[in-house]
Amino acid sequence: MNEEELKQLLIENAQLKKILTIIEALQLRDCWLCAGTIRNFIWNYLSGMNELDTTNDVDVVFFDPTVSYEETLQIEKWLKKTYPNWNWELKNEVYMHIHNPETLPYKDSYDAIEKFPETCTSIAARLNGNQLELMAPHGIEDMVHFIVQPTPHFKESVVRGKIYQKRVRQKNWKKTWEKIQIIEIDNL
Repeated sequence: MNEEELKQLLIENAQLKKILTIIEALQLRDCWLCAGTIRNFIWNYLSGMNELDTTNDVDVVFFDPTVSYEETLQIEKWLKKTYPNWNWELKNEVYMHIHNPETLPYKDSYDAIEKFPETCTSIAARLNGNQLELMAPHGIEDMVHFIVQPTPHFKESVVRGKIYQKRVRQKNWKKTWEKIQIIEIDNL
């Protein structure tokens, strides 16, 4: 699967198209559907399973210094109330670097997504009119080949590396997707 085929797959799924339309209508700056929502959809598709698991989070990020943390929570609350079919998780990346130890403030959504824990999770999409834009700072190869490995940002820090290792154990992705290959960090 290449990026164009991935984009086509995302836009052709009725639920994802609806979610992307809702996100676009929010008119938040630098706003993307991302992470596990897309990764799990693709892993399910490639495994012949129900593509969109509505029990998982709908991960949405944006980057806007003019929107406070409290305002972000209000928007998320509104999404959950207005569209209760999905488990919305909205994050303004202006504030999220504090959750990654030894990480400088992010410059934009790309900078944040590039520094997600796994390369297969560093993926985002959004509608821009009728066009689907894809953001994949580390490419899509790991995701489409079921490879879980740390991003360079998580490899370069022992503290973040340990967070990656713990996260991989807690997620237990192999239980759902047998094809998963976990790449450990050797120097921990």
